[in-house]
Parts: sequence; structure tokens; C-alpha cells
Amino acid sequence: MGEPGHMFHLLGLCLPPDSSDSELELSAVRHQPERLDQLQAQTKFTKKELQSLYRGFKNECPTGLVDEDTFKLIYSQFFPQGDATTYAHFLFNAFDADGNGAIHFEDFVVGLSILLRGTVHEKLKWAFNLYDINKDGYITKEEMLAIIKSIYDMMGRHTYPILREDAPLEHVERFFRKMDRNQDGVVTIDEFLETCQKDKDIMSSMQLFENVI
Repeated sequence: MGEPGHMFHLLGLCLPPDSSDSELELSAVRHQPERLDQLQAQTKFTKKELQSLYRGFKNECPTGLVDEDTFKLIYSQFFPQGDATTYAHFLFNAFDADGNGAIHFEDFVVGLSILLRGTVHEKLKWAFNLYDINKDGYITKEEMLAIIKSIYDMMGRHTYPILREDAPLEHVERFFRKMDRNQDGVVTIDEFLETCQKDKDIMSSMQLFENVI
């Protein structure tokens, strides 16, 4: 599995301070993360690493939050050859664990821990959550197509100049046939985990797409 290096740059792109200093102070206090020892138990970072991550996050994000527009901005900068907007939207929702429209330090560091140091099983569970756009516990063909198309759009034609317009659909059809083991039109977490771990083609493709995280 690839390492998601782009995530570190979120430390430098956070909510703009559009309120007074006193209000910002209150906001920063309100969004203090859990005690670092609790986060250490939740993640695979050392206490020293968490302190370093938090210092950088707090320094660049006085409000303690990253909003979706900021998230989209970073992906536009790293993938100027394509349109990263849609993929960034899906990825933001995967990191926004409580669905409140902002990424807190806790959300950021827990997700980062899984992507950087999680087991294959943990990374695949995180990927399932990314593909399960409406968070109903199932991946539909439409959801998978939306994610795959957004990745192709982000990478741009300069990266994949010979791709046909129907390439994302073919990609999804091939994956879905393998994953939807009981042919009920949806992929469950168990089907996703079992298929991905057993199928070398899917695993290598998953690794390729993880590089855009």
C-alpha cells in the first residue's frame, strides 16, 4: 500500500481566520483534541509524533479545523493537470468521521495513522468507507463508478492520454463482477475485504489509487 504524502500538506492549508483574535482563541480551545495519551492509544503514532503533528496543525490551523474548500484547494495544487474537485469531496467525507463538515485534528490523525501504518485489513476498511459514499454499509456500482471517474478526472488526460471515455466504467464492471459475490447488486464490507485480499489485480490497482491520497 502506498503512503499518502499529500495529507501532511493539510497542515499548511486550513480554515482562514475570519474572526477576531478572542473568538479564534475560544474556537481553538473549543476544538482542543483529546489528551495525547488517548490519541496514542487510538493510533500507531508515538506521543512525540503526535505532539509534533499537533504543533504543526495548531500553528497552521488556529481554529483547529479544515473545511472542504481548503481540502479541494490542496488537491487542485497537487493535480493541476486534471480536475481534483470531485475526488477531494469524496476524500474529505471519508476523513470527516462525524460528518460535521470539518476535519478536526482527531479525524486527521486517526485517518492518517490508518493510511500510513495500518494493516492491510484496516486500510481496506478505510477504502470501503471512501467508496461507500452514502454511508449505508454497501457499495453500489454507481458509487464505485463515481469514485473511479473522479480519480481519472483528477489524474487528467496528460497522465492517461490513451484512455477511452468508457475506461472508468469498464474498470468498475470488472471489479464489481468479482466483488459482488452473491450477485445482489451491492458489495458488502465482507465481500470487499475478501475479494481485495484474494485478488492480486484488485490489490495492485488499489495500491495505485492509494498513491493519490
